[in-house]
Amino acid sequence: MTEQIVTASSKSRRRRRNGSVDTGRSGPLRTLIALIVTAIFIYPIYLVLLNSFKTQDAIYRFPGLPVMPLTLQNFVDVLTRPDALFWNGLINSVQITVISVVISTVLSAMMAHYMVRSSGWVSKALWVAIPLGLMIPQATTLLPLLRMMKDFGLIGSIFGLIIVYVAGNLPFGVLVFTGFMRTIPKELEEAAAIDGAGPIRTFWAIVFPLLRPAGASVIIFLAVGLWNDFITPLIILGPASGSTVTVGMYRQISEHVSNYGAVFAFMVLATIPIVILFIFLQKYFVKGLLSGAAKG
Repeated sequence: MTEQIVTASSKSRRRRRNGSVDTGRSGPLRTLIALIVTAIFIYPIYLVLLNSFKTQDAIYRFPGLPVMPLTLQNFVDVLTRPDALFWNGLINSVQITVISVVISTVLSAMMAHYMVRSSGWVSKALWVAIPLGLMIPQATTLLPLLRMMKDFGLIGSIFGLIIVYVAGNLPFGVLVFTGFMRTIPKELEEAAAIDGAGPIRTFWAIVFPLLRPAGASVIIFLAVGLWNDFITPLIILGPASGSTVTVGMYRQISEHVSNYGAVFAFMVLATIPIVILFIFLQKYFVKGLLSGAAKG
C-alpha cells in the first residue's frame, strides 16, 4: 500500500513537472502569437496616423514609412473647407449619437427592470420579442423601414434617424441590463416601497444608480456603433445634406479630387471624440465587464 502511494505521488510530481516544462516552452510561442495579432490590429491605425501627416506625393511613394518633414496641412485643409464638411458632420454626429444613446440607455434600463421584476404576459412577450431584434439581420429590414419612414415623411430627417437608432439598439441594451438587474436584491425595492417611495422614484433613486457599470458598457458599445455607422445615415439623410462624420469621409473623395492625406486627417479628427468618451468611461466600462463575467 505504501509503495502504491509513493508511486502515485511520484507520477503526480512528474506530471506537474512536465506541465510546468510545457508551459514554459509554450510561453514564448504565445507571446509571439500575441505580438503578431496585436501588430495586425495596430498596423491600420499606424497607417492612418502616419499618412495624415504626410503630403500626397509621400503617401503614394512611401505609404508605410515615415517621411520627413511631416506636415499639418492635411488637418488645415479639413478644418478650413469652404463647405465646413467636417464641422457640419461633427455637429450632426454628436447630436445624433448623444440623443440616441441617452434615450436608448434609459429606455433599455426601464424595460429591463420591468421584464425582470414582472411576471405578467407582457413581460413574457417581451422576452420573446427582444432577442428577435438581435437575430434578424438589419439589411433585411432596411427596405420596409425606408418605405415606412417615407410614409411618415421622415426621410432626410435627423429625428427619423434617431428613431431608427433607438429602436434598433433597444434589444442590445435590454439584454445587457437584464443580466445586471438580476444581481440587484429585490429587498432594496421592497424597503423603499415600505418607506413610501413609488415605483418610478424607486427605480431612479435606487435601481438606476446601481446599474452604472452596465450603463457605461451600454453607452460605449452604442456610441461606438452609432458614431461609426455609415450605411444608415447615408440612406436616410442622403449623401448631399445632413451628413455625419462617416458620410463626410465618403464625400471627402469626389470624382475629380482624391486628397488621401485629407481623408486620413479626417479619420483622425473623427476618432478623437469617441476616444475621449472611452477615456472618461473606461473605469466603469472595465468594472461592468468584470462584474458581468464574475456574476454571469
